[in-house]
Amino acid sequence: MATAQLTATVRSEGGKGAARKLRNAEKIPAVIYGHHREPQMLAVDGRELSRMLERITPETTVVELNIAGTPARTLIREIQRHPFKKSILHVDFQELVAGEKVTVDVPIVLVGTPEGVRNAGGVLDQIMREVSVEVDPSNIPNRIDLDVTALGLNDSLHVRDLVAPQGTEILDDPDATICVVAPPRVEAEAAPTGEGAAAEGAAEPELIRKPKAEEGEGEGE
Repeated sequence: MATAQLTATVRSEGGKGAARKLRNAEKIPAVIYGHHREPQMLAVDGRELSRMLERITPETTVVELNIAGTPARTLIREIQRHPFKKSILHVDFQELVAGEKVTVDVPIVLVGTPEGVRNAGGVLDQIMREVSVEVDPSNIPNRIDLDVTALGLNDSLHVRDLVAPQGTEILDDPDATICVVAPPRVEAEAAPTGEGAAAEGAAEPELIRKPKAEEGEGEGE
């Protein structure tokens, strides 16, 4: 389980105007909610938040918030970004409760090079890149590895082939395809050159034109 620390302060003002003032002061509006608490408005330092996000996977990292000296173990549930500038506008934190499982999306990492790629020129196509799991917050896996070395051409692996850590329940459809080794892509045939091109040129039908006299007669009618 990956963890990170972040400091937050309580804010009393809501609305677009208050949020705009916070962002102008390089603060990011946030909210924390949970099973046993009312939603509470917070503010976090924008630079501190950005640095943290650069080194973690938000979906699977437990963020230990320090709220005015009171610790809270949380997961980031949503990061709202500006549609053009991509700057962070708002963050939602979910407080974690001891003994209460959570649902998170965990990355799937393909391990190895398939036999069909090594020896038959196939292409490994990963269709699913993460899987939803239910797990105790203290045991959230950072990733789930999937060995693909034995796959030949047209072979595939599915959710049922994943081996989840103990205490982790996979929620996705067991028959959903994670990856497949596709056959080599056929290259377009090269244009003929040399004698072959000459032979093809000779095989083209000739354009038969009327004698000039006939053409003149036709135009006069």
